[in-house]
Amino acid sequence: MDVHYNIETLPVFPRAVITIGTFDGVHTGHQQIITQLKDEALQIRGQSILITFDPHPRRILGTSAGSLKLINTTQEKIELLSSRQIDHLVVVPFTDSFSRLTAEEYIRDFLVATFRPHTIIIGYDHRFGQGRKGDYHLMEAYSSNYGYRLVEIPAHVLHEASVSSTRIREAVASGDILTANELLGYSFFFEGLVTEGSKLGRTIGYPTANLQVQNAEKLLPGQGVYAVEVARPGHAMAAWKGMMNIGTRPTVQGQHMTIEVHIFDFDQDIYGSTLRIYVRKFLRMEQKFDGLEALTRQLDLDRTAARAYLEQA
Repeated sequence: MDVHYNIETLPVFPRAVITIGTFDGVHTGHQQIITQLKDEALQIRGQSILITFDPHPRRILGTSAGSLKLINTTQEKIELLSSRQIDHLVVVPFTDSFSRLTAEEYIRDFLVATFRPHTIIIGYDHRFGQGRKGDYHLMEAYSSNYGYRLVEIPAHVLHEASVSSTRIREAVASGDILTANELLGYSFFFEGLVTEGSKLGRTIGYPTANLQVQNAEKLLPGQGVYAVEVARPGHAMAAWKGMMNIGTRPTVQGQHMTIEVHIFDFDQDIYGSTLRIYVRKFLRMEQKFDGLEALTRQLDLDRTAARAYLEQA
């Protein structure tokens, strides 16, 4: 898959078959749309092109932009899409000036002039252009003028994609990671930089990597204890198994939200490293214990439960 960031220097795409969307999550609903995109391109021996945006349009247009959390960062989305055998991914900078294109300009000056599409695949509820005034019917009305074929994404596929994105965000944020992973078709993951912590965990036999997530837009799981797998970014397979706590550490009067990962059978200096965490199962809510001894007993139980699940999975 070729990734393009500059729409001013795009190559000429022979018999371009395009679809447009944010594709946050690249989940099972999105994967059906991608399959349709590839099938349409195969039928005409054309090129499959997926068009997405960075930043997310709601960052520019939405009143709740500051609270928007994304299932995937742009780089994560690129990584996930690269395994779907699409010919081209075009990441369009979504700017204030781009958002002010009228619906007609969006069709003529963006889609047609930039991609010269043979086929455009969109949903019946697709909205575009200034004030979101453009829709499927307008694009259909212009199809004969500009010589493209318009294909509608089936309503049930579109509905599944829309519902899945919302449900995934809700499930991850609430700790319902099994539901999220089922809808995603893969294990939800995030990355964090290992930073210095209080080092209390090592005094009770549970040293932890304290993670700092660099991207403020990234969706994170809700508070609690999870079974996880841990990898180095860029590696195809998770290298280690472990458990993670997201919370305020009430037993030791913690004041701030922290992300701590205990990696089983691990003794390496990884300060300053970036780790990728695959979240596999919610184990329990964070709770306050009567001292470190009671906390350690619970951590022993958590480790047993996490190992059992991860080994079975």
